Amino acid sequence: MRSTRVYAVILTSFLFLVGCSENDENVNDSNLISKNASASMASSTSDKGSAVTSQTFPQAQQEVLETWEAIKESVIEGDIDKLISFHAYGPKFTEFKNGELRNGAEENEAYERAVFGSVTEVIKLDAQDIKIGVYNGNVAIMTFHADFQLMFGDNLAQVREQTSLLFVKTKGEWKIVHEHHSPLN
Repeated sequence: MRSTRVYAVILTSFLFLVGCSENDENVNDSNLISKNASASMASSTSDKGSAVTSQTFPQAQQEVLETWEAIKESVIEGDIDKLISFHAYGPKFTEFKNGELRNGAEENEAYERAVFGSVTEVIKLDAQDIKIGVYNGNVAIMTFHADFQLMFGDNLAQVREQTSLLFVKTKGEWKIVHEHHSPLN
């Protein structure tokens, strides 16, 4: 009788964990925490890391890369509203750039509209050594070395930096929720 209860508890726990690990298109904080906890409990710790850090999610990686290509296209076309649409602006949005203090959504949007809205020609917009890590299928970090050459009238601006973009998949689309830009030596 006691072993039957033990098996029932184990089976119920397993079904609960499997049900919690399904990918949701609409992510909220409690849902994400629940999924992370479930993934941690369901995976065994080994030298290779947990399932959260070792699973690759190739389809999601490709989607993030396609989002990046669309972001670049919006800059090349000078479509600032489209560029802005790739961001999930709100109270959680953050950005670091130029060694300054963190700023938020309003500052990032104003900066991107001012800078990219003033570009008269895109000469080069290369992202080198791209790496995309996806976690639980709905959070991704994309890192790369930026090599951009942008014309502002007669002035050429060359941007060489390390960039990290944090994406969250919401309503079926990958949106930037954090940016970090550091000079590249």
